[in-house]
Amino acid sequence: MKIVTIRQADISLQVRTLGPEDGESVILLHGFPECWNTWRHQAEPLAAAGYRVFIPDMRGYGQSSKPHRIERYRLDELVQDVDAIRRYAGCARVHLAGHDWGAAVAWWYALRYEERLQSLSIVNVPHPQAFLNALRRSPLQMLKSWYIFYFQLPWLPEWSMKLFNFAVLRTTLRRTSVPGAYDDEDFNHLQQCWQQPGSLTAMVNYYRALLRHLQLPDGDGCLSIPVQILWGENDIALTADMARASMNFLHNGSLTFYPDATHWLAHDKPGEITERLLSHFRRCRSLSAAAGSDTCCSAAENDTLMNKDGPG
Repeated sequence: MKIVTIRQADISLQVRTLGPEDGESVILLHGFPECWNTWRHQAEPLAAAGYRVFIPDMRGYGQSSKPHRIERYRLDELVQDVDAIRRYAGCARVHLAGHDWGAAVAWWYALRYEERLQSLSIVNVPHPQAFLNALRRSPLQMLKSWYIFYFQLPWLPEWSMKLFNFAVLRTTLRRTSVPGAYDDEDFNHLQQCWQQPGSLTAMVNYYRALLRHLQLPDGDGCLSIPVQILWGENDIALTADMARASMNFLHNGSLTFYPDATHWLAHDKPGEITERLLSHFRRCRSLSAAAGSDTCCSAAENDTLMNKDGPG
């Protein structure tokens, strides 16, 4: 694994990359409060399977740029960072996967630039329209989203997260994931991220920008590319109903539930998530070959499967 710096306007992204340079490119996006380490269990198996893997520290995290203004964390800006990685890879289209905030950015990228994706893989975050609908109509989801409103406060969220050597972040990850999902190596990587000057404010600014600058892209929100949603049912922040509702926006989608997993699915079930990613990428390739072109799947190939647990 090597580290490269990829620039997008005034933003510098620290990106870990591995795998053959002639392999199909895969971009893996992490969420809050993690870093590239979200995907450390999946990175090497994907590279060994022949994929060229890119795992950035997202804007505001680790050694990546941390702009001060809240509006610099709008989704419309964050997707430009993803496109900078795609251009660096030299690909017309890439496979994109994301968890948590990384999944929100991945959804947004697909809505803006669907033609630049071979496939989309989403871990425990609903389609943006499904999320907004639930937030408006579901008292349960409003209650589960309390932290979004807490993060709108100035300085207090950052101060509370920093107390006692980031105790609240460590405790939250341990208590809301499968026992043993996070080990010392995970927390060593996370500590390095959290300690970077300006990181905590940048991390919270994602949430501040969400409520102040959210405007859905034009269109009906539907996607035709192959999309898989992987969902740990024991998610304390997001309801499974939103995962089901997200399927209404997919012409070529699949939804897999894991009843014994949590929001932190890539850590809870690292091997199974690796297999899900690989099978999704390979399916896309085989359908492209059957079509006799380098395009991926068409809207007509409607695969709205709903599976329960385990790779298939």
